[in-house]
Amino acid sequence: MQIYGSYKISQIKTIFNGIIIGVLAGSVVSMFRWMIQHMMVFMQFLYSGVSRHPYFPVICILINLMIGLFVGKLLKQQPDIKGSGIPQVEGQLLGEIDYNWWSVLWRKFIGGILAIGSGLYLGREGPSIQLGSTLGQGVARLFNQVGFDRQVLISSGAAAGLSAAFNAPIASTLFVLEEIYHNFSTNIWVVSLTSAITSDMVATYVFGLKPVLYMQSTPLPLKYFVWVVILGAVLGVVGRFYQIIILSMSKWYQHTHLPWYLNGIIPLLLVIPLGMFFPRLLGGGSNIILHLNAAGYATSILVFYFLIRFIFSMISYGSGLPGGIFLPILCLGGLIGAIVGNIAISLHLMNPLYFSSFIIMGMAGYFAAISKAPFTAILLITEMVGTLTHLLGLAVASLVAYAVIDLLDGKPVYYSMLQQLLKIKTQLNLDKTVQIIETVYAGSSMDGKMVSKINWPRGSLLTKIQRNGIEIVPAGNTLIRWGDTLYINVATNNRVAITHQLVQLTTET
Repeated sequence: MQIYGSYKISQIKTIFNGIIIGVLAGSVVSMFRWMIQHMMVFMQFLYSGVSRHPYFPVICILINLMIGLFVGKLLKQQPDIKGSGIPQVEGQLLGEIDYNWWSVLWRKFIGGILAIGSGLYLGREGPSIQLGSTLGQGVARLFNQVGFDRQVLISSGAAAGLSAAFNAPIASTLFVLEEIYHNFSTNIWVVSLTSAITSDMVATYVFGLKPVLYMQSTPLPLKYFVWVVILGAVLGVVGRFYQIIILSMSKWYQHTHLPWYLNGIIPLLLVIPLGMFFPRLLGGGSNIILHLNAAGYATSILVFYFLIRFIFSMISYGSGLPGGIFLPILCLGGLIGAIVGNIAISLHLMNPLYFSSFIIMGMAGYFAAISKAPFTAILLITEMVGTLTHLLGLAVASLVAYAVIDLLDGKPVYYSMLQQLLKIKTQLNLDKTVQIIETVYAGSSMDGKMVSKINWPRGSLLTKIQRNGIEIVPAGNTLIRWGDTLYINVATNNRVAITHQLVQLTTET
């Protein structure tokens, strides 16, 4: 009975933590979305005026150069805000990466708004996931949560961030389970679902109940499902091509001879003519997705739009600016679906009434192929479009696309990006550590304090405490006493400064 009571208290505490994280992530990500939307409107106004006002080109160039230099400074200060943020979150939960939550939070917030709001082909969802996860990390620090409990709060923050970005709490929870943890642990899904639902409530209050990618559609009859199989095969092949190109962009940018943190200047200058001629194509891609069904584009125009979106998405993301590929992937998938649907209709092999079904299935299948997370893809598109009538088509397209890319030896793109990130960190000497040994003196700042209450220098990790010949594995509530010998791993790229701070903490004040 006592065990049952303790379990219930633990579950209530878990749900309470999830609510706190959901409110925080929902508020921060909603503000993130709102500011991106309004900045995008302003930048579209500037780009569209380039041909009409002689001074607009100069204004656009100056603004985007300043954005590139400022965000580049943020990247140099905190490299972990680079790109999507999802690989960093995965690496943190796997114990491969760690960073200061506040340092990443505010820089990712500002850098993401400037990069995505400028019109680059970047999505808000990856940064939203990292923003949420850093807030989860902050809550863990506030409540002195360490180890697995800390990981659970970080992952629930990631779910809350994605939920607020797309108003898709169920898919967001599944994304954490399928893409990051690869299991369905009760402790993880309870707090993740709680935070995702709470976050979705906050975002819904700000942006309304209408699904993010709502479109009118008619379910596809089974007699047309041969085209769904064809669509899935095409999505798998093109998805594998996407993986290869996106993972090689960092090598391409090395030929620019710019410092890595200033590579963003290139897409920020290239987006000006794109915004001038193709304003609807700017941003993550939700605008073009919502207009595909009603616009009646010719197949040649759809192919042209796909090529522009594909190429500039690579250039945008490859620069390392804070921004994701989640929504750009959905946009490309929707365009592929529209192309296949247009071909079927032009051959008089399908009723035009079902054209929108191909857009919806294309988004799900392309994301399922590239991320190799089919369950997340199916539920995500279902929640974003706001209808359950396409589940069978979504499942078939996603399964076929997944099978094709698997045959082509494709790996989950976020996992591949994580491996690439860890390799880069090793090359730049960012993750190498050396162990130092410090003795705690009586009357020092550390004496009599718990590990979690000490302001440890960034880049240091306490691994072992030796006390009277006994080795102690430290936890957050471990009390440090004078006479303790501390074994601390410190980053080699900042060893002198970190060691100096540790000496100040362990010696007499």
